[in-house]
Amino acid sequence: MSGGLDILAIKEDDVTKMLAASVHLGDSNVNFQMDQYVYKVRPDGTAIINLKKTWEKLMLAARVIACIEDPADICIISNGTYGQRAVLKFAKYTGAVAVAGRFTPGTFTNQIQKAFREPRLLVVSDPITDHQPVTEASYVNIPVIAFCNTNAPLKFIDVAIPCNNNGKHSQGLMWWMLTREVLRLRGSISRDMAWDVVPDLYFYRDPEEVEKEEQAKAEQELQMAQEWGGATITTETTGEEQWGDTTGGGGDWSTEGTGIGGISGSTTTTTTTTTKPPVPSGGFLTGDQDWNVGPTTTTKDWGADDAGGDWGNTDSSQVTHGNW
Repeated sequence: MSGGLDILAIKEDDVTKMLAASVHLGDSNVNFQMDQYVYKVRPDGTAIINLKKTWEKLMLAARVIACIEDPADICIISNGTYGQRAVLKFAKYTGAVAVAGRFTPGTFTNQIQKAFREPRLLVVSDPITDHQPVTEASYVNIPVIAFCNTNAPLKFIDVAIPCNNNGKHSQGLMWWMLTREVLRLRGSISRDMAWDVVPDLYFYRDPEEVEKEEQAKAEQELQMAQEWGGATITTETTGEEQWGDTTGGGGDWSTEGTGIGGISGSTTTTTTTTTKPPVPSGGFLTGDQDWNVGPTTTTKDWGADDAGGDWGNTDSSQVTHGNW
């Protein structure tokens, strides 16, 4: 409870958030144990929850959670769909152990199974959907904190926080407020400054809606990329002629009578005739005739005599050149 301290009293901004998230709207059925938290009943039968008592119970629950030295000894459970994301966020910021989804029977009582736990405190989203962990907690004397609607039974519940736990916005907002108050009591964040984490992170999101948003975002990015790509291509091709374009400035080079840039004219073919120098009778080119040829002097055969004959042939009358 706030204990009458102004610093712990509910603020106008918090009341506005509660009203916007429909935290004050209860169920049409009212349990006799929850009747003390009902402010009035509307003509349509909907019970209106007293938000002042909701805030007082929220502060009491935050003080109980902050008294646990080891945050890992706190177990938070949500079997319902709307509270699974909220308990995971609560566990992330406070260090508690979260069980989002189906609760395995025997987690608190059966020591043989791997998921066996011995927490010092249990926090649940709804005593109706989470009746199994609440019942097992009563067997091993674990105190229980629960978010309770007007139709919820308070059996085995030690701290009941009256609120609307049927809506995704109301349930997410209550988990967000409980996380913020626990961090404030621990000294992690200041009361003078607003918490930088928004309540939207605690709200349940439908997987189909998330997929549609991702597809729409991907299509938008693709469209932007195509627009930017088209603008770039237009800029690059502006003022330049395409080679394959046969109309306009860039004419076909193979077309007779059409010059470069579409200017008509005759195509002149220039033929260059290369005349090779004559090869001397000896089979060698001199240095003036071909640059690939080495020295211009004629070298005699190794085995030739002074007359320059073939090997083994000493008849100078039959040999005229020094070929091998």
